Amino acid sequence: MPSTASHRSTAPSPAPGVTRLGDVEVNFYLLDEPGGIVLVDGGLPGHLPQLRSYLEGAGHSLGDIRAVLLTHAHPDHTGVAAAARQAGADVWVHERDAAGLAGGARAASREAKPESSLLPYLIRRPATLRAIAYMGRMGGFTGSKVTDPRTVDGDRLLDDVPGHPRVVPLPGHTPGSVGYLFADRGLLFTGDALVTYDGITGYRGPAVSSRAFTHDSRAAVASLTALDAINATLLPGHGEPFAGTPADAAAQARSAGAR
Repeated sequence: MPSTASHRSTAPSPAPGVTRLGDVEVNFYLLDEPGGIVLVDGGLPGHLPQLRSYLEGAGHSLGDIRAVLLTHAHPDHTGVAAAARQAGADVWVHERDAAGLAGGARAASREAKPESSLLPYLIRRPATLRAIAYMGRMGGFTGSKVTDPRTVDGDRLLDDVPGHPRVVPLPGHTPGSVGYLFADRGLLFTGDALVTYDGITGYRGPAVSSRAFTHDSRAAVASLTALDAINATLLPGHGEPFAGTPADAAAQARSAGAR
């Protein structure tokens, strides 16, 4: 993994009013909505200084974040959630991932036990070890604990969240994996339910995440049918935004299969 990973301040804006934060390994997104700032996912704990710096440069603070929408409870997506919650933001997660969020990285792994060991991936691709070591340095082995999230349990609109996103259930990567559709903006955030880069396998292109970090790959692939009727720009938890439709991305991911 490139040594510059932790130094990327922002990536080119994928859409007006949307900022992609994180690094070459993981994305999280800041949306500037009329009703306040919304984060979709929260990167790694080590990304908190990056978020603070960006907010300060824009004349904001953590206290201006109204909501953090977690696509799932893995620690590379929950990193800034506890700090945002402490500053007053609501943190949203599917009820089936709430226990993992409350318990940190170990609980998240226990609640959504992966299908495969990491060992075969480390043997086949030594670069995987660098990616895992980087996650460790950025706090990925501890995670961010939020014990009082607001929970969702299915396909619904979040009327209390600026932008009124729709929850799109995408179980498989974890039992509570979801996407968030901001229909007025034409944006769909898929977290790890559909990615365009997998740092464990090195695969680039639409795919479900590797079996080393996926709880049920068969369910993950089956869940992609939920994307077939959505017309939006797809913004994944790992990798670049997808240039085609979510249906195109889902078709390519189904063809690629679980890895």
